Amino acid sequence: MSMKIVLGAGVAALALSATGAGARTQIREVGSTTVFPFAKAVAEQFVRSNPKFQPPVIEGTGTGAGMKLFCAGVGAQFPDIENASRRIKGSELKSCAANGVTAITEVQVGLDGVAFATSKKSQDYPLTSVDIYKAIAATPFGKPNTAKTWHDVNPKLPAVAILVYGPSSISGTRDALGELILTPGCKSNAGTAAMEATNGDKFKLICTKVREDGPYVETGDNPNLIVQKLEANPNTIGIFGYSYVEENADRLKSFTLNGVVPSFDTISTFKYAGSRPLYVYVKNQHVRAVPGLKEYLAEFTKESTWGKGGYLSRIGLIPAPDAVRQKSAAAAAALTPLDPATVK
Repeated sequence: MSMKIVLGAGVAALALSATGAGARTQIREVGSTTVFPFAKAVAEQFVRSNPKFQPPVIEGTGTGAGMKLFCAGVGAQFPDIENASRRIKGSELKSCAANGVTAITEVQVGLDGVAFATSKKSQDYPLTSVDIYKAIAATPFGKPNTAKTWHDVNPKLPAVAILVYGPSSISGTRDALGELILTPGCKSNAGTAAMEATNGDKFKLICTKVREDGPYVETGDNPNLIVQKLEANPNTIGIFGYSYVEENADRLKSFTLNGVVPSFDTISTFKYAGSRPLYVYVKNQHVRAVPGLKEYLAEFTKESTWGKGGYLSRIGLIPAPDAVRQKSAAAAAALTPLDPATVK
């Protein structure tokens, strides 16, 4: 299920311009549901500060689905901006290039963390990357997963049934879960860790594929649905972007991960294992053709927006380090194209 906000009237009829992008009167933005509330806040401020421009249309499709839309081509029918809760992949850049999307600016807009939370009414206990891997991986260390309770995973944990509500395969949060938490848990086994160098595809499958036999339940890209599930099913766990847990602190509480609780400080210093950057990708070929696109990007990269004490920090965004913000702001202002050689 996607989120969508249209801050103004519908998109006007479009005609192709010399740049290949349509003469659209509204910015179109797709992608991450984690970045969605931050983009929405920026769009609202952009409208207040720039009344001559039409309000942006923003849709929370999930990072992976958004990338497919963004990379599908240049022109009025294709989005201008992709919000992402992980970095763009090399395969996605190749898809963009194949469809004529040849100049993309990458802007790291802040930090977030992959958090594990439960209802305020439920039990919480310390978890590790190894515990989570053993609980929700389809084939932990190459063997079918038969664990039913957290006690089966780790004798120090309670005999509570494993039931985790998490993001789908098109979500950037799912990708971050695999990279930041499941893979380190998987590599705790020396034999599996050695496989990374000898059989990368099998290693990735063993380390990041999640169970499909019940204990892991995909909930799409709808964090509100996860909260409802946690409240209706005691002692279950949900996987969220940290900012959403903070926003719902009256209903949710976080588990510690490897002895560290997710917080502003632990995520900004990367002490928390689930810390991750958030991104915005801009299609440079659309900037001249879509009114307000450059100004919207300028609003996103103001210190009063994304800096320490900026209005995005008040709704849960953790500012990126000073040097990262400066580099990203410069890239946004100059529309510096992303170098494909820097992307895996």
